[in-house]
Parts: sequence; C-alpha cells; structure tokens
Amino acid sequence: MSPTRARLERRVLGGYRHLPAIVRRWLVRRVAPSYTVGGLCVIERADGHVLLVRHAYRPRWGLPGGFLKRGEHPLDGARREVREEVGLDVDLVGEPAVVVAPEWRRVDVVFRARPAPGADPDAVRAHSSEIDEARWFARDELPELQEEAAEALVALARVANLGLAAPRPADERGERP
Repeated sequence: MSPTRARLERRVLGGYRHLPAIVRRWLVRRVAPSYTVGGLCVIERADGHVLLVRHAYRPRWGLPGGFLKRGEHPLDGARREVREEVGLDVDLVGEPAVVVAPEWRRVDVVFRARPAPGADPDAVRAHSSEIDEARWFARDELPELQEEAAEALVALARVANLGLAAPRPADERGERP
C-alpha cells in the first residue's frame, strides 16, 4: 500500500471513530457483507443416541435448527427451532461452536443439547412441513449427513475437547460496535 493511501485510510478511520454509534452501525451495515445466522442443536438422549432430521428439501440427514429471527439470541433461536421442527423442548449444554461458511454466507451457532426434564424424547416427530422425518441414531450408526451437519459435529467436538469457552457478546463486555 502506498504511503499516501495509508495516510488517507488512517484519516478516514480516525473520523469514523468520532461518529455516533448509530451512524457507525449504519455505515458498517452498508459496507460489510451480510450473512445468515442459524442455530443448530446436536441433541443427545441419555443413552447417547443423537437426533437427526431429514429435511423435505435436502437428500441427507441434518440437525434440528434453522435461521434466527432478526434480533433473536442464538440460544433462544436454537431452542425455538427444535420445538417447531420436532416438538421437543431441550436444555442447551456447555459452550457452543461456531461454523462459518463464507461460500454460502452463513454462520451457524451449534449447541449440544439434551431433552429438557419432563420432555419425552420418544415422542419426537416431524412437526414442520420442512421436516420429513426425525429419528434417533447411535453415534456409531449415523446415516449420510448434510455437509453442514458434519461440519457442526466436528466443530462441537473440537470445542468440547479443547475446553474452549465461547466469547461473550460485546454488550456483556461493556463494548460498543
């Protein structure tokens, strides 16, 4: 980068720093690429079986979950999607993993989950027109998975094995965008 361009960039960034937060947010939303954000759950029963779903629009098995609504927290969105798709209330366990798919402009927040106390995991069935089937599988007998589901399982296992903690949202750290 040329020295002239570097000086110009520093001036622009210095001016940006002094703009009101609402204007900075507006500028970032106009310039930065947009991604969809989803919440997925790897739900395990007490016997270790994992719940998978077969979507009406996909040929392989996937994880319960879906896109977050505008302003919805990933924790709430993941639980909502599971309830809507298979009629199961879940408790989220441990730290989530994040999978970024730049080619699809998608970010998935992946949670480990278990059926909530009082929920009947044997009563799980497709509750949504987008789900053809919901079924529990032993971990050593998983069917052919959607690419997103396989990536989610790997990412969640990596977080669990490394004992990583998910970073807190900026507002919990006292920072502003």
